[in-house]
Amino acid sequence: MKRKFSDRANWRRILRKSYSCLALDGEEFKGLVTFYRIHELREPLWKEYNGRRLCLADRGYLWMQHFPRGEHFVVTTMFDDKGRVVQWYIDVCKTQGLTDQQVPWFDDLYLDVVVLPSGEVFLMDEDELEEALRQGDVNGKDVALARKTAGRLLSSIRNGRFRYFTLSLKHRKSLLERSGELSES
Repeated sequence: MKRKFSDRANWRRILRKSYSCLALDGEEFKGLVTFYRIHELREPLWKEYNGRRLCLADRGYLWMQHFPRGEHFVVTTMFDDKGRVVQWYIDVCKTQGLTDQQVPWFDDLYLDVVVLPSGEVFLMDEDELEEALRQGDVNGKDVALARKTAGRLLSSIRNGRFRYFTLSLKHRKSLLERSGELSES
């Protein structure tokens, strides 16, 4: 199982970035929200879905992550340099936490749900979950948790109850204003 950190400190593609993390405890959302703005990078990151190439990371892009308290998933909303959503990437995870430096992290359970603004939905990396089970990196209980969480997410998305689509737009606007300048590195 891989531990992933929201500040992506070891992401070699990125040459200069801004990063901030805010704790929210409102009625709509309880948890942490991080902002990762890309200022300079070695090369853009591209991904293909159903034969269509999408740029996921480039100069001016913002990756906003929601770490909902008590949940087994983390939602990354990727915005392009014009503020348009490129995709929502939902990592299924075992646990979430904070480093001593207050950087949110999660223990990845391999399954991911990708939602494009067009409404297309993809369940990703089922093969990686199976391989992790064979390798002993996860156990049967972890696999069951991953599948149950992914099923709940897919059902919520299909039924129009996945609130992170609207929350991401709302939080991008209000929290960027609230956070002011993001710390740059």
